[in-house]
Amino acid sequence: MSRKAAVVALTALAPISWGSTYFVTTEFLPPDRPLFTGLMRALPAGLLLLALTRKLPQGAWWWKSAVLGALNIGAFFPLLFLAAYRLPGGVAAVVGSVGPLFVVGLAALFLGEKPTVKTLLTAVTAAFGVSLVVLKAGAAFDMVGVLAGLLSSLSMSAGIVFTKRWGRPEGVGALALTGWQLTAGGLVILPIAFLVEGAPPVLTGTNLAGYAYLALGNTAISYFLWFRGIERLSASSATLLGPLSPITAAVIGWAALGQALGPVQVLGMAIAFGATLVGQMGPRTPKVPAPIESFSTTERNGQEVSMDLEGSGVRR
Repeated sequence: MSRKAAVVALTALAPISWGSTYFVTTEFLPPDRPLFTGLMRALPAGLLLLALTRKLPQGAWWWKSAVLGALNIGAFFPLLFLAAYRLPGGVAAVVGSVGPLFVVGLAALFLGEKPTVKTLLTAVTAAFGVSLVVLKAGAAFDMVGVLAGLLSSLSMSAGIVFTKRWGRPEGVGALALTGWQLTAGGLVILPIAFLVEGAPPVLTGTNLAGYAYLALGNTAISYFLWFRGIERLSASSATLLGPLSPITAAVIGWAALGQALGPVQVLGMAIAFGATLVGQMGPRTPKVPAPIESFSTTERNGQEVSMDLEGSGVRR
């Protein structure tokens, strides 16, 4: 397995894990508490990673972490849950599947990644495949829900692009950066959850087990793999892994909840999965050039100069 394939495989575990969220929410968590669930996913996971890494942002990374946390978590979760409440699940998933198109546009604007016909066609094909998997006949469209779904997708897409643009500060690992974002995002959700939903519900052992899974596997580990992957892949390649989430949700619904999975849904899965694979077959992300190796050091005008292999002086 090539290095890029290994990165793609690890990054893909994040949307696959997110595909289990619906099952865990319906089977393990108290009903009608989406914002509290978002809070319990983000804030405990962020605080745990802060405790493990023992690193806090410095300088400009205080506001950068706050912006990334709001885009990837704090704004994304509430908008996503609003869309889920106002729209049938299939419609919400289809609205969210336009994310790759948002990323293509934002990446061209902020990262200089020129969109290609292949990237655009792949994104549209993936969205079409997702629609076959989850969209039911006669599904209702609520404009508030559609707008919330589009804004949630735009928020996550902007988070991907700015995570890619800003990278991470020198000497700070991806685990610490993940902790900063989850904590910031959880703090954004905290007041909204209490204002909208009131005091936390009484939790059972089953509820606690569900929240533990969401906070650890579904959020802390998954977002670490996601942000790590964004660093190593192009923005468009990373976002084209997104369709794996509704595909996973459909498979879990069929296997664990007895939900119907007919020929049209299977065809949609094949189309979406194929588009996901094609999206990873583009040119490799350009690597940062390695430092030019020197073979001699001379003194020039009292300054130490390293001579590259072509004899040009490069000051150290």
